[in-house]
Amino acid sequence: METTTTVHIQSISQLHQLLQLPKPRHPMVSLTRFEDFPEIKIEQRTRLLTDFYQVTLKTECPCKIQYGLSIFDFDEGVMSCFAPRQVSFIDKNFVPAKAGWQLSIHPDFLRNSSLGGKMKSYGYFDYAVNEALILSDDEQQAIETIFIQLQKELSLPIDNFSQQVCIANIELMLTYCDRYYNRQFITRKTVSNELLSSVEMILNNYFESDQADNGLPSAQFLAEELHLSSKYLSDCLKQLTGSTTQQLIHEKLIDRAKERLSTTQLSASEIAYQLGFDYPQSFSKLFKTKTRQTPLEFRAGYK
Repeated sequence: METTTTVHIQSISQLHQLLQLPKPRHPMVSLTRFEDFPEIKIEQRTRLLTDFYQVTLKTECPCKIQYGLSIFDFDEGVMSCFAPRQVSFIDKNFVPAKAGWQLSIHPDFLRNSSLGGKMKSYGYFDYAVNEALILSDDEQQAIETIFIQLQKELSLPIDNFSQQVCIANIELMLTYCDRYYNRQFITRKTVSNELLSSVEMILNNYFESDQADNGLPSAQFLAEELHLSSKYLSDCLKQLTGSTTQQLIHEKLIDRAKERLSTTQLSASEIAYQLGFDYPQSFSKLFKTKTRQTPLEFRAGYK
């Protein structure tokens, strides 16, 4: 079995040291170029953990990126966002980007700003590495313009406005990321339809097999079956259907319940247990919330 080593990077200064780069001009924010990185040779699978935010734009990335259930080849315009303490893995066959940008931001740099309070609202920081943002040429140019502006600002002597100007540029970049992810969910309709079909199939199999004996299907279970992060899946489904993962699961539960109430003589309690509810009362409460009828009232309409 292949062993895995863990690298925990606690500060931006430590990151620069590991990458053999000059010390950062600011201890809590750093902008580096992939072109300046030394050749990286990975001896064994590595678990990577950092204590700060990172936003990367890879403009020469000889790698495959997974979007939903399909694999695509991309050579440029691959953007990823990482939250503090988010774990990623680098394998021995890892091929680093040859060009691009890497922005590192310590949470303390944002702490007393309005952006600091908004960081958790940018859901893409919780996406998995393979759920990258694929930029068009125009989008890439817009992001690179901000990186260039940040680079200029970080090269200046620090004054009373330095932090404010940097944060304003970072917030603009993250707003663009919101816009571009939203565009990506919409434009990749073929992949999105495959995703919806897979969600439907997994939930159908769940209710038709013995898996319901383990309880109700969760959003996390569905995400793991699809090899996606739960946040990415929920955001994607919300854009496609207007419902989150949990809401779609509830809709499927109600559809199954209606089918059994109208075609079988099973009691409401028996149906509840078959669907994975621990308590019949929970089933009845959810059913009434979604349909404005109790299970028995719904059944009475078919007599």
